[in-house]
Amino acid sequence: LAVILVNIWIGIPFNATLLYGGLQDIPEELYEAGALDGATGWRAFWHITWPNLKAVVSVVLVLGVVYTLKVLDIILGLTGGGPANATQTLATQSYQRSFVDFSFGEGAALSNILIVLSMVFAVVYLRSSRRRVDE
Repeated sequence: LAVILVNIWIGIPFNATLLYGGLQDIPEELYEAGALDGATGWRAFWHITWPNLKAVVSVVLVLGVVYTLKVLDIILGLTGGGPANATQTLATQSYQRSFVDFSFGEGAALSNILIVLSMVFAVVYLRSSRRRVDE
């Protein structure tokens, strides 16, 4: 729980910056036109803000997943792998195998698995964004 909370705490400024940039990119004229049509408050959010922020939110989610996959410093700093390996991840195992056990081949193999997982999330994001552009 502590690792998750610290990871969220560290990610908030980056995610907020990206979302704020996306909010600034929405033209004010859309809100004015929506207000004339009766879209204020939640209606303005669901029909104006959210559709214009979907691309930014998807980027934030993909970057968050990739960062969470590779997180090492938080886990080593807080738990060192945790009680009874409760907070072991591929990144911590790769570090353990490479730099503690000196099994560089096993550590490199685990790192390659991390790269492949990150690429899978990137491909899923690219395919979903391409589908949205085509629509």
